[in-house]
Amino acid sequence: MDGQASFPLGPSSLTEALYESVRKRIVGGEIAPGEKLTEIRLAGEYGVARPTAKACLERLTALGLLRRTTHKTAVVPELDEDDIRDLYLGRETVERAAVAALARTASLPPAAVRAQAAMKAAVADMELADQVEADIAFHSELVAAVGSRRLSRMHEVILGEVHLTMGRFRAHRVTHGTDVVREHDDILKAIADGDPDRAQQCLTCHLDQARARVIGRLHREQASA
Repeated sequence: MDGQASFPLGPSSLTEALYESVRKRIVGGEIAPGEKLTEIRLAGEYGVARPTAKACLERLTALGLLRRTTHKTAVVPELDEDDIRDLYLGRETVERAAVAALARTASLPPAAVRAQAAMKAAVADMELADQVEADIAFHSELVAAVGSRRLSRMHEVILGEVHLTMGRFRAHRVTHGTDVVREHDDILKAIADGDPDRAQQCLTCHLDQARARVIGRLHREQASA
């Protein structure tokens, strides 16, 4: 369309490809907090039918990457400090349960190990976006490995907003990537050693550091504004 950007979609299913493209634009900050997203906009930018655009918006809203009230346009949320603290409270509750369950049987998930390897490679290459994706994958795979549909469903909802904060506040920029890698390694070792208490302690320490980085970045933005 004349005067409009064109965003190509990959070969996977159209709805999934649209979701992934829009999600990355939101997380990366290209679609900024407070910005509106409509079916008409997505249909025009991507050349898809409005029902496909609607399905994408509904999924993004369900995962917390968009917010809207009844009959209102979907917008990218602006998270404040209370939102962030509440988000990490929910995240810690779910992930502590997951790592403890894995450690009780010393079950080290291969997918989480692969995500950690991807994290190390991204840190070595200084690729921030890849670090964020690998970090999210690491935590997702830990929860998925428990095999609880309900735990995974709760985590999926929480992780949408976590991903948003990681992209929005660029938290990985205010710490060296090797620090995050080391914290992940500590969690994996505690699981492999069959130590639920230490696995939970390492997880809590890791998330405390992550929350502090995000809130610290928020405070700096507020001060500069």
